[in-house]
Amino acid sequence: MTLRELADILEAEVISGEQQLDEEFSFAGASDLMSDVLAFGKPGIVLLTGLASTQSLRIADIIEAKAVVYVRGRRPAKEGIQFAEKKKIPILSTDFLMYRACGLLYRQGILGIGDR
Repeated sequence: MTLRELADILEAEVISGEQQLDEEFSFAGASDLMSDVLAFGKPGIVLLTGLASTQSLRIADIIEAKAVVYVRGRRPAKEGIQFAEKKKIPILSTDFLMYRACGLLYRQGILGIGDR
């Protein structure tokens, strides 16, 4: 699935990284606890989180995430957006709750970290 398709499924706004929306991904993970993301995240993951801080984007960079999707309409601060643009990490935001966003992706065949 491409990030563009993900944006359509989640009715997400693309905050940054429009030029990378044709990149493909095959698995995702969701957490608001960044220590879990560090422990279980893998390169190529799409990270869903409600933690709209620069820290979540720094963690995404460390684990080499494909993109970050903020749930519940969350958006990072300007500094976070600038960091993501510098590191080429696409940022999306959906109004869906995390449970629904994950369910929609799973229904489309996107596996979780442990399912991969």
